[in-house]
Amino acid sequence: MAGHSKWNNIKRKKEVKDGARAKVFTKISREILVCIRENGSSDPNVNYRLRDLVAKAKANNIPGDNIDRLLKKAAGGEKNDYESCTYEGYGPGGVAIIVDCLTDNRNRTAGEMRHIFSKYGGNLGATGCASFMFGDIDENGEREAISYVELTDEEQVKKFDTLLEMLDDNDDVQEVWHNASGGEE
Repeated sequence: MAGHSKWNNIKRKKEVKDGARAKVFTKISREILVCIRENGSSDPNVNYRLRDLVAKAKANNIPGDNIDRLLKKAAGGEKNDYESCTYEGYGPGGVAIIVDCLTDNRNRTAGEMRHIFSKYGGNLGATGCASFMFGDIDENGEREAISYVELTDEEQVKKFDTLLEMLDDNDDVQEVWHNASGGEE
């Protein structure tokens, strides 16, 4: 019987699971590299943000060897300089969206963000066009929306959820904040 191989089914499930883990590993690794570059210290005892990121890595089951290798690599200097950038725009129904990214190529990421926003019923705006609808980042790294937009049209909700999914699937995206009261968070 074609396609009923037990090994083949196991392999496919493992590929999906490993792909999701790799995406999480990549995001946390980039955060660690940027943190070390910004603060200048690769010692978690001195760099509090780095200590939190190492704890986050361990909570996401990143092996200790990988974390140590990453810290040594960052201390010796990293060839890929990742920079932090923020994109703001509006999604379907006028929902304000802020996307924080870590990227090694700002132009590529800007093009990807513009493409994702326009494909799913939104538009990428200028810096500051959506941030006034959110408070400052708190000590937990979260932004709280000041005002909310409710999506009532089912088509807009589907487009908005797909937009958030596509933003989350992008390797450069670290955090996404929005002020929709009816969508995913």
